[in-house]
Amino acid sequence: MVTGLVADIFDGIIARRLGISTPRLRRLDSGVDQVFWVAIVAASYIIYPLFFHRNWVQILLLVFAEALCYGLSYVKFKKEVATHAIASKLWTLVLLATLIQVIATGDAPVMFQICFYMGIVTRLEIILMLLLIRQWTNDIPTVYHAYLIRRNKAIKRHKLFNG
Repeated sequence: MVTGLVADIFDGIIARRLGISTPRLRRLDSGVDQVFWVAIVAASYIIYPLFFHRNWVQILLLVFAEALCYGLSYVKFKKEVATHAIASKLWTLVLLATLIQVIATGDAPVMFQICFYMGIVTRLEIILMLLLIRQWTNDIPTVYHAYLIRRNKAIKRHKLFNG
């Protein structure tokens, strides 16, 4: 899991450094990320189904929030989400820590609560971004940046994270 996440981080950094990071590539990256995380969650479920049975309501809410992001993006732009928001990147680290703890111990009471609430907040941020922007845009660091994009203002992206 850690190797996959590190590879995901560095493939984006390398692509940006080489100047080959295109909107299409960023969309594909988001799709591969989804497959990666679904596979890890499925493996975690196979190893410790009881964790998922105990937390099914919150897990379902997270899945619904993620689906809402994708649904809104498809309805509004006919494209999948690829905001690569900074808060979502931080949530990914929390998600990784949570799933490592689940696989290692069968439970993650504190980490899962942090992961759940952070996941909901970051999905709401993405929904706000999608509602703010008028045309599909990838690599939007924050809601504030989405607001600037809506007002046709230039935004500054961090060269490592959203370059």
